[in-house]
Amino acid sequence: MTTYAVGLRAAEAARLQVTDIDSSRMIIRIEQGKGGKDRYVMLSPQLLEILRVYWRLTKPGRWLFPRRDGRGPIHPQTLGIACRAACEFLGVEKRVTVHTLRHSFATHLLEAGTDIRIIQVLLGHRSLATTTLYAQVSTAVIGRTASPFDQLHMEITPPG
Repeated sequence: MTTYAVGLRAAEAARLQVTDIDSSRMIIRIEQGKGGKDRYVMLSPQLLEILRVYWRLTKPGRWLFPRRDGRGPIHPQTLGIACRAACEFLGVEKRVTVHTLRHSFATHLLEAGTDIRIIQVLLGHRSLATTTLYAQVSTAVIGRTASPFDQLHMEITPPG
């Protein structure tokens, strides 16, 4: 849920610390993302409630998602295993990975009208070209897009 809610890479989700969640400003700090860059992403109110319930049940220490022995963050591959198990449990037949959730995050933001530059910042991409690979436009959005031709208000007069 966290990966899809904020578009994180598996390694970024695995390394989240409890102190990275800033509920007063409704943001999450991503430390040392790909390329060693720090960034902020939005904190969904719904995700915040889920994380609060999770925190009350598990009382994680430093790491939001700790290893079983508590001596470090969960391994990113463990998130992949959990994703596959969830898909199997839900009967999802398509191949879904943690990275698929990141792509879906970007695509759904684009479909909702979010500026591609905002999506670039949220994903932590240096290049806008990389972001465009993530944010795929659905055929439904293409079909709903108005052509600038429709703004020309032309009258068709048959010859004769």
